Amino acid sequence: MGKKDEEEALRLQEEQLRKMRLPRRDTLEMFGVVMQLHGSDQVRVLCEDGKERVCRIPGKMRKKTWLRERDIVIIKLWDFQPTKADITWRYIGMQVEHLKRKGYLSKLPV
Repeated sequence: MGKKDEEEALRLQEEQLRKMRLPRRDTLEMFGVVMQLHGSDQVRVLCEDGKERVCRIPGKMRKKTWLRERDIVIIKLWDFQPTKADITWRYIGMQVEHLKRKGYLSKLPV
């Protein structure tokens, strides 16, 4: 692999990180860490506000996105029952490191 190929790969990685999905606070979204998988579509998540919530994996993510313990996710609180939430996004390794460097995950025990 030549120097130009490496530079192009780095540029693409940086561009992907700039376009990375962040929680929309106005729609009750926040960061969380998967603590325990309960089976089916239920997951226990430690949220950035310090509360543990039972979260649901919605149907569009269930077969496509596999979760493990200690994964960083975005959850969306239910407006009628704020003790529960839906998982809307899961971050992969490189994205988690970028979030740590930028200070977004300072409230989470990662």
